[in-house]
This record gives sequence, C-alpha cells and structure tokens, in this order.
Amino acid sequence: MSTDLRSPFLALPSAVEAVGADAGVAAHYGNPLGEQRALAAGEAVVDLSHRAVLAVSGPDRLDWLNSFTSQRLDRLEPGVPAETLILDQQGRVEHAIRLLDDGQQSWLLVEREQAEPLTSWLLSMRFMRRVEVSELSDRYATFGTLGDPPLPVAESNGVRLDWRDPWPSIAPGGHQYAAPEGHPSASWSYRELLVERSELASLARSGTPLAGLLALEALRIAAWRPRLATEVDARTLPHELDWLRSAVHLDKGCYRGQETVAKVHNLGRPPRRLVMLQLDGSEITVPAAGDEVLLGEEVVGAITSAAVHYESGPIALAVVKRGTDPAAVLSVRSGEALIAAAQEIVVPPDAGRTVEVPRLPRLGAR
Repeated sequence: MSTDLRSPFLALPSAVEAVGADAGVAAHYGNPLGEQRALAAGEAVVDLSHRAVLAVSGPDRLDWLNSFTSQRLDRLEPGVPAETLILDQQGRVEHAIRLLDDGQQSWLLVEREQAEPLTSWLLSMRFMRRVEVSELSDRYATFGTLGDPPLPVAESNGVRLDWRDPWPSIAPGGHQYAAPEGHPSASWSYRELLVERSELASLARSGTPLAGLLALEALRIAAWRPRLATEVDARTLPHELDWLRSAVHLDKGCYRGQETVAKVHNLGRPPRRLVMLQLDGSEITVPAAGDEVLLGEEVVGAITSAAVHYESGPIALAVVKRGTDPAAVLSVRSGEALIAAAQEIVVPPDAGRTVEVPRLPRLGAR
C-alpha cells in the first residue's frame, strides 16, 4: 500500500493496526467489544480506506459488465446497489464486486489486492465497447456502517455514493441454500459509503465514533456473509458460500463460468459447504484462517474467518467437505489447542440438484 493511502485514523493514540489484507487501517481502537456493540447499534463507522474504488464509464458500461459477470446489470437503475462476481471458465470465483451506478458511471468497490489485476483484466476486455476503466482510490475512501452516520458522503451525477448490501434478502434471480427460518442476515443492515479522501484528516480530528475491523468481521461472520479476502480460495464455487443469494442471477444470459453455475445448481452438488462454528469459549485461543477443522481424527475443512462476538463469544466461518455430518460436533486445531466447535448449517449437504431428471426405465424392464 502506498504511503499516501495509509489512514490518518491510525494516528489516533488508541489505534492498533490490522494485519494481512486489512493492513493500513485499524483493527480496533482499544475496546473491540465495545466498538462492536456500537457498530451493531448503528452508532459507529469502520474505516475501510484501504479498500479500492474503481470506475467504469461510457454508454456501454452496464451491458458490458453484464456480459461477463454473474449478476444481471444491464437494467440496473441509478442508485440501486448490486453485487456481482467474475468467475473463471470452471465457475470458480476470481473477483467479487460491490457495484453502484449513477446513471453515467459505475462505481466498483473491491478489496485492495483486487485493484490492479481487476483493472488490467477489465481493460483487456474492452474490445470495441465504449467504456473507460479507471481507479479512483486516491480520491475516494470507503467507510462501513450498519447505521446512518453524519459523514460527508460523496455524490456523483446527483446520486449519493451509498452502497447498501443486498445480503439481507434474496436478490432477483438468486437462490438461497440456507434454511430461511432464523437466517441471521435480517440484522445485517450493512452499507459502504464513499467519502472524498481529502476529508479523512478532519474526520480523524472530529471525534467520529469509530469501530475497528475486528468489530466488523465479528458481525459479518455472525451474518454468514462471505468475503472474497477470507472465504475464497482457488477452488471456490459461489454455491459453496451461498453466494447465489446476492451475487448470481440464475436466469440471465451466458457469461464465463455460467455453465458450471447452472450445472452444479440444477444437476449436481457443491463439493464443499460453508458452516458457522460456535467455538468453545473456555479456550483462550481464537483460531486463525487456515486452521484445520476435524471430525474425529479426519481433517474435513479449514477456518476462513474467526472472531469474538460481543454476545455469542468466539465464532468462525469454515468451509468443510459437503458430506460432513451436519449434526456432528467438530473440533478446530489451533496451534497446540483443540477447540470444540458446534455447527450452524449455512449451506446444507443436499444443496443443489434443484432439477429432478426423470429416471428412464432400464432396457428390457417390465
């Protein structure tokens, strides 16, 4: 990350910097659980100024984006938020994009490490289409919130740059594998707001109520909300994370990876599935991404995200083998510790195979 994109909020005396993909902003400001409560109540904002902001302009932009991503975007109205994925030929997730159009330009909110490869890939796909692609991360910073904070939110062409996460409901053309009863997304009123980067220094001095990345991650995990930087690896299919719910339109035209999406959903089963784990709170250790998930002695998956929730205690998201017994108590190997873990089923073992193919009678059968 370049020095000029390093957040001024890290200069606050209580700020503790995050690591890994979230380096450059604060993990917390001295009170992670208190910050989490304030964030859940809609009273705080999370500095996400390390994230990238891309822009696609030109009259062909929505048709063009629609042609190679998983969501239907050709009819997207100004100010209506969307989420879409770019898949490879085998249907595996390569990029996740949070998108807002202002009538003249599409705003793409992505993870920091996506900015360069995604920009290069988009530029390579222009051909004769009337589109322009640019990165605006040096001009705009992202804030996350579950409320409506008094931030100087930027506008473009009369549209407030306020992306509201579609996760709380099934998007048109989407599909949910998780059981509808008790789905935790109902309380996930998450938004991402764009602010002129020139405003950050004054916001850091103004006493804006802040929560760190730890608070946001704990609430995201509790909402079963997948994130590219954590839940996705080189093999991930969107079905495995229940991402058809918000980012895939099953009835749109052809795009790269669409055949696999349709085949797994209609005729097959995703080979892995997302679970949320309620971890034994008597252990001091919180697992790290990559820690093994076991059923008895067998390794059946790995932790993707873990946090301490202000109400539920230690929780985690993990991707496990599809056939893992959903009623079994699992365990997580974290260093020398073995932590008991009860499953909350996000994607059930019988997800997929929504089309029943009639069985033909065997030749010669009466």
